Order: sequence, then C-alpha cells, then structure tokens
Amino acid sequence: MCVEATPPPSSKLTRRGILAGAAALAGTMAAAGQATAAGDRGAASGLRAPGTTARVGHLVIQGGTLLDPATGEVTENAVVVIEDGTVRAAGRRGGVAVPQGAEVLDAHGRWILPGLVDAHIHLSTAAEARDAVRQGATSARSGSTSFYQDIAVRELARHSPALAPRLKAAGVFVTPNLGDTVLADPDLTPLARLKDGVRSAEALRRVVEVNLARGADVIKTRVNERAGLPEQDPLAQVYSREQLAEIVAAARRRGKGVLCHSYSEQGCHDAVMAGIRSLEHGAFVGERTLREMRRRGTYFTPTLTAIAGLAESSDPILAERGRTYLPVLKRAVLAAHELGVPLAAGTDSSGGVVDPIGGEVELMHSAGLSPLDAIRTATTGAARLLGLTRTVGRLTRGYTGDALLLSGDPLADLTVLKRPVAVVRAGVVAA
Repeated sequence: MCVEATPPPSSKLTRRGILAGAAALAGTMAAAGQATAAGDRGAASGLRAPGTTARVGHLVIQGGTLLDPATGEVTENAVVVIEDGTVRAAGRRGGVAVPQGAEVLDAHGRWILPGLVDAHIHLSTAAEARDAVRQGATSARSGSTSFYQDIAVRELARHSPALAPRLKAAGVFVTPNLGDTVLADPDLTPLARLKDGVRSAEALRRVVEVNLARGADVIKTRVNERAGLPEQDPLAQVYSREQLAEIVAAARRRGKGVLCHSYSEQGCHDAVMAGIRSLEHGAFVGERTLREMRRRGTYFTPTLTAIAGLAESSDPILAERGRTYLPVLKRAVLAAHELGVPLAAGTDSSGGVVDPIGGEVELMHSAGLSPLDAIRTATTGAARLLGLTRTVGRLTRGYTGDALLLSGDPLADLTVLKRPVAVVRAGVVAA
C-alpha cells in the first residue's frame, strides 16, 4: 500500500524533458491523441505542447435532481449550464436560461452531483487516470509515483480533461529507502551511496527540492512502515519529529504542503506536531493528536478502502492486519468528525487497480458519518484540502463543469456513487 514498484523509465528521458518524457512513460501521448476523436473540442490536431490548456466543453445537463453538498439543498427538475468547462448557471428548470443550440445531456430520473475528489490515489498510467474519471473521481491528489508519472498525468488532464482527473501531483516519495526511484532524476542518484538512506537533513531537503524542481504540487512522506507489506511493521517509526520538520520546512519554503503516511499514535502525533498538512491512514491516531489536528486545521485522509482491502487479502498476515485495523480506523474517523477535524476521502488505489471513490464515501458513512457529511469528504471537504475551494465540489456558477449522473438518491443509498450512469469532466461526457 502507498505505492507499487514500477520499472524505471528509459535512460533517454531527461530532466528538462519531464512533461513529454514522463508522458511517454505513462502512455499519455497516445491517449491524448485519441481525445480528439472522443470529443475533445479544444484539440484540432490531437496533441498540445506541455503547459497549454485545452478548450473544454459546452453542455447543458437538464431534468435531474441536483444536490449541492455545501448546503444540502436538493433541486428537482434542475438545469446545469456549462460553457468552456465552467458552470455558468444552475437551478430549477424555467429559472435558468438555456443557450440555443446547446448540447443537452438528459438527466431525467437521475441525480446530479459534482464530480468527486480522490484525495489519495497513485496514478502511474493513462489507463489508470481514465479509469479514475470513469468511476467518478474528476479531481484527485497523488499519493506519489515512482518516476514522476503523476506530473505527466496532471498535464494530460490539462490537455484532455475527459482522460484524467484534475490532479495535484506529489512526485516521488520522501522515504528512507528510495530503491530504484533514485533513477527518477539525475539529481537523486547521489543519494544511492548513502549508507543509512535518506535520513540526514541534507538528504531530506534534496528529495523535496528535486520534487519541487520537477513541478510537484505537494510533498509525500512517511512516519511509519507500510501496512501492505507482510514483512513490515506498520507501527515501526522510520522518521523522527525533527526529520519530518525538515521535510515540512523545505516544502513550506516553496509554499507547498506535506501529506504523511502514518499508523502509530506516536508517529501520527510527531507528524502533526512537525506541521504536516494531512495525515494519511492514521489507524491508531489518538484523541490528543486529533485535538491538535483540529487546532491546526490538519486534515485526516483515512483511506478506509485500502484498509478494508487488506482484510480481503490472500496473505494471512495482511488479512488479519486489515480485520484488526479497520474497526479501529472507523472509530478514529468518527472521533475526528465529532471533534471537528476536517476529513477527506481517498482510496489509496495503486498498482493498476482503481477503486471507486464512491466506495470510500460509503465506508465513511459506515464509520458513523451521515450520508451528506460522507459525501462532503469527497466534495467540499477534499476540495479545501486540495486548495480548490472555489473551483471543485459544487455545481454552481464559477465552479468547474465536473458532474456525475447517478441512478438514485445518494442520500438514501450511497452505493449509487460507485456506479455513475455518466461522468462529465469540464463539460465533456467521459467515454
């Protein structure tokens, strides 16, 4: 869990060619070329230069029941007008002007929700990115990749929105043992000779600085070992509070936040006290740490999906770990919610399998949140964590034109979130 090993890229990929090179590694150039045929209105010739933004869709969603997660307001027979990928108007039919000749998506008998946010996912290929969108995650935050593939996926999303979620990229994991990730950038290779791995202040800063130079939006690190490897002890601490503080300080100098993989109560507490932006997994987080998180505004991304997945493992150690951790984590989620700690939904999907973000919302509800509050963890709550408060998580004027059409009322049955009838990404219906 938290990132699968991926073969290193070709030696022909240079640091300066990160966007084009990493896109080739992820298979995104071919996918972006296909976007024109699939309805990417902005691409006249298929591919765009890195850093440019595609023209996006014009669409009217008409006739469904619209839910606003921010207010809980439900509007029947609703209309949502999307122009250039942005919501221009939304409300009850008859009270919203519909542009003449606009493409219409019939939503009669459906519920309309804003696209969901997966705040912890590992996207290394174009196929994974497209799968995430199809399952309702129209925005996401990377939990790191091995060779900067997430940065390429972020660019793919800008070129061809229907093919990838809007993404905050984390680059490579700041972890004691980088393994083959030292090959991700020439400036990381000197770290391979370190006897004790990436532990000194200088080495920690080096990984952060290389990530930021490559264009990472956030920094990912760990305080504990991994739960998804039977030979590791997830309660064993790998970085001290002081080491975590070095990582946080290096990120903050460039205005970036840090997400931290964690399990033990001491590890969680050290990470929060070091100044991280969000605590990931956090199965054994205690009340003292949750109170500190509330005070600081530190987010909690529990990734219940990943822990539930462990319980279904064929490995007896992992299965027992999952069965033991899941009820503990659910209690932590409810305690966090009741204390006012901000929560964000994340699946921790990796290794070619993308779990539906709607399943994480369902698990949030099973932990004790109301259906509406559970939905907020994957809409307005996660949007705040990603710095997209005025862009993502609602379908109202000025917000992005990302939407889900659902077969039923999610406030009565959250399972409908796992199987969207249709997904709209920046005004384009995702194929």
